[in-house]
Amino acid sequence: MSHPPDTPLSVLQRYWKYDRFRPLQEEIINSVLEGRDTLALLPTGGGKSICFQVPALIQEGLCIVVTPLIALMNDQVNQLKKRGIQAVAVHSAMSHDEIDLYLSNCMYGSVKFLYLSPERLQTAMFQSRVTRMNVSLIVVDEAHCISQWGHDFRPPYLKIADLRALVPAAPVIALTATATQSVCEDIIRYLAFREGYSVFRKTFARDNLSIVVRKSDDKVRKLIEALQRVNGPAIVYVRSRRATKELATLLNGKGITATWYHAGMNYTERTRAQEAWTAGKVRIIVATNAFGMGIDKADVRIVIHYDLPEDLESYYQEAGRAGRDGHRSYAAVIYQDADLIELQVKVERSHPSLEYLKTVYQGLANYYQIAYGSAEGESFDFDIHQFSSRFGLAPQEVFNALRTLEGEGLVAFSESFYSPSQLHIPIEAVKVYEFQVANPAFDPLIKTILRMYGGELYSSYVSISEPLIARTMKMTAREVSAALQRLDELKVMSYHPAKDQPQVTFLLPRQDAERLPVDRQRLEHRRQLALSKVQAIRSFITSSTVCRMVYIQDYFGEENAADCGKCDVCVARRKKNNIRQMEELREEILRVLSTHLLGVEELEDYIAPEDHELFIDVVREMVDDGELKYDETWRLRRV
Repeated sequence: MSHPPDTPLSVLQRYWKYDRFRPLQEEIINSVLEGRDTLALLPTGGGKSICFQVPALIQEGLCIVVTPLIALMNDQVNQLKKRGIQAVAVHSAMSHDEIDLYLSNCMYGSVKFLYLSPERLQTAMFQSRVTRMNVSLIVVDEAHCISQWGHDFRPPYLKIADLRALVPAAPVIALTATATQSVCEDIIRYLAFREGYSVFRKTFARDNLSIVVRKSDDKVRKLIEALQRVNGPAIVYVRSRRATKELATLLNGKGITATWYHAGMNYTERTRAQEAWTAGKVRIIVATNAFGMGIDKADVRIVIHYDLPEDLESYYQEAGRAGRDGHRSYAAVIYQDADLIELQVKVERSHPSLEYLKTVYQGLANYYQIAYGSAEGESFDFDIHQFSSRFGLAPQEVFNALRTLEGEGLVAFSESFYSPSQLHIPIEAVKVYEFQVANPAFDPLIKTILRMYGGELYSSYVSISEPLIARTMKMTAREVSAALQRLDELKVMSYHPAKDQPQVTFLLPRQDAERLPVDRQRLEHRRQLALSKVQAIRSFITSSTVCRMVYIQDYFGEENAADCGKCDVCVARRKKNNIRQMEELREEILRVLSTHLLGVEELEDYIAPEDHELFIDVVREMVDDGELKYDETWRLRRV
């Protein structure tokens, strides 16, 4: 009995258990299925991955996904595997034999999705094989990276169009959350979109999000007040790693449960913090901008920027992590004048001179003892403090130099890299059995591993857990690791222990530092662009006349935007015209609180004001003026 053909909705229901698509998703999917090159601009949380995963599952063949973020790659591959969909990731931190096996599986196996970092597209190993793969779709994620006008330009993205010549039948879908009009034009041009292409742009307006900017000389007090006024999960963004722990500790001391997250923590620490926050064991996560990619938590009620972001693209992406469930949410910025000056200085320092770039590059070559013309595609564990100390350099300046060298396509730098232990059996099952018979000491371990991880070990690398194997075997994890290393030496198994250190990858063969292929003009262009983006964020923060949401929409080229009516600028405008309504609210609040102690949301439910934002602003003013005060349980009382 034949089954009816798959439709986008039937695939969505089967694999994701959703009853309907979000706005624009179905239109984007149909454009891809019709074979048109497609650009999709969907703000953070807009469900970008479904826009290419659904059509790829309907079509025959392999979907190649180009993305620069190893963590996001691994996350999406794991998510697809949980749904029973075959997917693999190939990136520079993998061994040659891992990459070799995965690419072979994409040629002859049942792999549906191949995730690649952009640098891998130029390797001989990939290019010699991709023409023998049945490629149905090319996906370019984080597509703004292709544009020098973008906030995260990466030269390897400019080479993606070369892939089209190797697999000319496959259409391209490019996806991004944040792109200005000039960036969109670059994406279409550099990816060689074909005639008849489609562009889908979801509005940057967020109807359920209120943006509030507060200037204060006492930022801690303002932060605590904001967290008191808005119940529910929250993210607080800061710039320095040290500040994450300091601020989280301070909040815990005030009775507000908090944890912290930054790229310098090891994988176990990061995972523990993220899971505690996701599960609701703590309410607040204080984090650097390393936190957020792939976070699937829809009920975040407030995102607070305690330090200023460097550009509006980053701000919009981070603030957009609030209210993905569609319920009323807030994005707040707390700043003082010194922050504006500090941001300017920080951005200027983040663009080192060519001479300094040469110094750091030569230092890397010496540190790893790399000969001229070698190490292309090789990755190395990197301790920035050890490196800086050895060469008498400042860690922050080294970090900036590595980011700039990355922007020039010379190295890749991953500061929060984690790869679990990988295991593969490269010989036939009969040979493994013969080995077990001849080496009975290894027999129990091999049997346990095969029982735990199955036949997939013969066809692919499988993520394993030494502690889990150790518990089953009543051994220590170190003993298991030692045994696996011995099996690796004997060519019975191919074993790659877990990595949990920052990585530096040489994208090009080691260069002569004095003749470093760096474009001085482009360096200066990037510096000026960064400074112009700082000016845009400064204007956004300090403006008191333009609706915050309209400012963002205008920045991203969205015309004729209407005032949101919810941000602090819109509320301030209403206050001027509603003095009587404000006074009535104030009197009602004082009346209710003369007989009750209530939290802000309880007070709002009691009064049921017509204008929520105006009510919140009146409460804030009354606290600022000393008419109301919070007690230790965050309830309001009259003073």
